[in-house]
Amino acid sequence: MVKVAHLIPLFPFLAFAVNIFFGRRLREASALISIIACGISAVLSLVVFQGLQAGEGSYSLGTWLFLNGKPLNFGVTVDALSVMMLLVVTVVATLIKIYSVGYMHGDLRYSRYFAYISLFTASMLGLVLADNFVMLYIFWEGVGLCSYLLIAFWFERPAAAKAGLKAFITTRIGDTGLLIGILLLLFSTQTLYFSELKNIAGDDWILTLAAILIFMGAVGKSAQFPLHVWLPDAMEGPTAVSALIHAATMVAAGVYLVARTYALFILHPLCLEIVALIGGISALLAASIATVNNDIKRVLAYSTISQLGLMMLGLGVGGYAAGTFHLMTHAFFKALLFLCAGSVIHSVHTQDIQKMGGLLSKMKVTGATFIIGTLAIAGVPPLSGFWSKDEILTAAWHNGSPVLFWLAVATSFLTAFYMARLIFLVLFGKPRSEMHPSESPKTMTVPLIILAVFAVFAGFIGSPLMHHAFQEFINEGHGGEVVASGFVIGLSIAVSLAGIGLAYLFYVLNNKIVPSGIRAQFAWLHQLLLNKYYIDEIYDAVFVRPCMRFCDFLFKFDAVVVDGLVNGAGAAVRAVSQVLRWVQTGLVQNYLLVQVLGVILFVLTLLGKLCFRF
Repeated sequence: MVKVAHLIPLFPFLAFAVNIFFGRRLREASALISIIACGISAVLSLVVFQGLQAGEGSYSLGTWLFLNGKPLNFGVTVDALSVMMLLVVTVVATLIKIYSVGYMHGDLRYSRYFAYISLFTASMLGLVLADNFVMLYIFWEGVGLCSYLLIAFWFERPAAAKAGLKAFITTRIGDTGLLIGILLLLFSTQTLYFSELKNIAGDDWILTLAAILIFMGAVGKSAQFPLHVWLPDAMEGPTAVSALIHAATMVAAGVYLVARTYALFILHPLCLEIVALIGGISALLAASIATVNNDIKRVLAYSTISQLGLMMLGLGVGGYAAGTFHLMTHAFFKALLFLCAGSVIHSVHTQDIQKMGGLLSKMKVTGATFIIGTLAIAGVPPLSGFWSKDEILTAAWHNGSPVLFWLAVATSFLTAFYMARLIFLVLFGKPRSEMHPSESPKTMTVPLIILAVFAVFAGFIGSPLMHHAFQEFINEGHGGEVVASGFVIGLSIAVSLAGIGLAYLFYVLNNKIVPSGIRAQFAWLHQLLLNKYYIDEIYDAVFVRPCMRFCDFLFKFDAVVVDGLVNGAGAAVRAVSQVLRWVQTGLVQNYLLVQVLGVILFVLTLLGKLCFRF
């Protein structure tokens, strides 16, 4: 049954091909083609899941090329991790495409949108199924290309064009590290197959460096510090694209890469420590910025960076199942949150939460599902985020340092605070501007309801109520998970409720956007967070402006020196030709005169030498 796995990315790719070549004729039908193709892939993913349960596994489609005399096959990875990702990507992508029918209705590039989003889905599915680094890297770059095309989809807007370019360049930095890491791994182990990583022994410094460079690729794709700056700007794209990028494709690829190559990271403790530390810093940094941001999509963008940081932290402290479990639950509630945000924007035509308020009474389905998604990401029991977040906290408590554990706890508190702040300002209170909101069409609200169901119940498969079924399924050769203690569970619930309570105190009881007393006392901190720790400004001063000055120098050097040499050589030839042109008159008497003068000069020279000799 698993032998149909290679067909899963094929159907979205065919939808891309049909829509890109015949989109103008198909128009509205392009959406139906894309949805059906992704739905078929979802059904095939279920078939592969059943085959995996029956004991079937990875397979090869044949030899592609030879490296150092060894065959590199078109292989398909079918294991617990890949099947979990297949189900998540296909289900979430299908729902997002259904939602897009209403959200993108009337857009001039409607069919092109569905072509790009189908290619995006196909690239991510191909990445998940790749059984070696070469195939993974090809699809990895495909995901990067599609993200650029979709972030800059409304390229007539300067901000969207710049955001797409920023995302493309920033992720290229990480991708360069990934490529070098792959080459180092090939040099050291003579293999590029994921299945052979578990057979590598020792802590060779080359392998350690290769793992760190591979993680650099994950940092770029998953928007982790210090390469996180592209993701908030990526909100210039359509909201449905943001949902797909944040939930199931682009940023999820980085966490998937670390999980897929986990056998390489556990060879040396330093590698896991770096993963955990970068994850912890990213989680807290992004969560703190989200507490003051007033753009509904950017708040969710920073929450994505933060939640991905928690996943990295979980993987870094040895919580393989914890990190992958949160990757799964996050896909559902983050897709839900972004689609709810899109529904709000579609209705009120603004992304500024300071101009919203009181929308729950006008948009009941959107509001109710938005609240469910918020409670899930805040870690309120018994929603899905509670179970997966507790797994990470437990792994950090038992295996990580106290610093990492309290970083995760602080992130959990801030997550509950900024998400509750978002809900209170958007859905409750009185409207703060003139607007006439109305509920979105059913093509947009039905996916919200389905995702809300997943956000509520998906976490139960990793809970004690189902005997930690997810952990049993995913932990192939990576060891068992520790059982959560009462202290960790109690602390997790307490910080979540405390964050929500503090937001309620600030934004409901006081009924102010930002309490004046807090702003006056912590004005410097508010300004620091509002300017995102000035990281963009630092990068601009340290990298962008010097690079632009260097490019300006090269331009002037090319114009003055290089062009000067070329043009100077041409001018010299032109001057010589002008002299020769003056001599070459075409009159015979002039030529005879020159010959006579030449003979006279020759004779005088000869006589001069003879006189000098005597």
